[in-house]
Amino acid sequence: MNSIIGIRHEDKYVMERRVAIIPEHAKLLIEQQGLEILVESSPKRIFTDAEFTAAGAKIVDNVRKAPVIFGVKEMPIDYFEDEKTYIFFSHTIKGQEYNMPLLKKMVEKKINLFDYERVADDEGKRLIFFGKFAGLAGMINSLWSLGQRLMEYGIETPFLKIQQAHNYNSLEEAKKVISDVGEEIAEHGLPAELTPLTIGFTGYGNVSNGAQEIAALLPIKEVSPKELLTLNEHNDLPNNVLYKVIFKEWDMSVPKEEDGKFELQDYYKHPEKYKGIFEQYLPHLTILMNCMYWDERYPRIVTKEWVKEAFSKETPKLTVIGDVTCDPDGSVEITHKGTEIEDPVFVYNPDTENTTMGFQGKGILVMAVDILPSELPRESSIGFSNALLKYIKPIAEADYSLSFEALNIPGPIKNSMILHQGNFTPDYEYMKEFIK
Repeated sequence: MNSIIGIRHEDKYVMERRVAIIPEHAKLLIEQQGLEILVESSPKRIFTDAEFTAAGAKIVDNVRKAPVIFGVKEMPIDYFEDEKTYIFFSHTIKGQEYNMPLLKKMVEKKINLFDYERVADDEGKRLIFFGKFAGLAGMINSLWSLGQRLMEYGIETPFLKIQQAHNYNSLEEAKKVISDVGEEIAEHGLPAELTPLTIGFTGYGNVSNGAQEIAALLPIKEVSPKELLTLNEHNDLPNNVLYKVIFKEWDMSVPKEEDGKFELQDYYKHPEKYKGIFEQYLPHLTILMNCMYWDERYPRIVTKEWVKEAFSKETPKLTVIGDVTCDPDGSVEITHKGTEIEDPVFVYNPDTENTTMGFQGKGILVMAVDILPSELPRESSIGFSNALLKYIKPIAEADYSLSFEALNIPGPIKNSMILHQGNFTPDYEYMKEFIK
């Protein structure tokens, strides 16, 4: 029975500072559950080598001695060793083209692959996630981006006092600054040309809730999607209130059949029977926070065609898109790539269909940081490790030489096992097509 696990150093991004298992939990696993924990030395991890040493873990240059290795983001293609067990966000389940060589290598190496994204209960509810922290950081960054972008238009606002999320020492520090901005808006208002300032949120899960938690620090009032469409017609709206609207599936799509009725489960199973209607809301939004799940079966919510047409008339109200979902060329078609923390925003020019990094230029500004939770690395790692903790020992001690059916591991973790001995497990047989 294995009792050794490894925690790897994250190296996909310079600013990736998260860890799947925090020192406090490493100490519990070592002292109370008898595990031996090897931790790859890291100069940038938010929890230092010294903190892991104090917890009883062993700091090593590599974790090759460990049969089971925990990470966060994708691992280098030459990192994998034959027949070992790895758990991380693999970003392969949609057939993401850029990670298919990675998936193929894992099959060749006959490894066992667990993906955090698929750790779910029997109803499909995710149990281990960074999503809320992506929403928190995404909203902070989008408010910062709004202040900077408006200055390019010569409009000065209190949002200029907000910084990019990673510049704060803690989430609480960021919240204090945004609360102060909210108080200033409540007392002095916003420039008339920004009224009504509106923020739209797609989705209503963990990511959206995190974003809304930050927005709630401002003087904000919720309106319905229907009310949003006529909000600009009111001439007596106060300039010291912001408006938010939450969009659900039935707000964004309707049946293609003229007399069809929207049914949520039918929409999930047969999205091809529905057409998107979201673009009717775009002229009425200042910030769009895209926080929903999306794959190519579903309608897009922002297309290049809409952006081009909007700018052919006048500069649209929509100023910032906080694309937390961050699917390249996905639900927001002008998000051509995820961005890095060090270079987080770009402006999409509808005339050239090109992007320029930074805040300048004609078009709509997009904030699409691919690793938003790492802008709040301490808090997000703590939350993630709390959710993962009870599954670590069963993952470590499982006998992977047994058949998949005979594996004695908790159901939610078993649901997330994509590869067993290099073979796709029953729920993931469809992925064979991705690597042909």
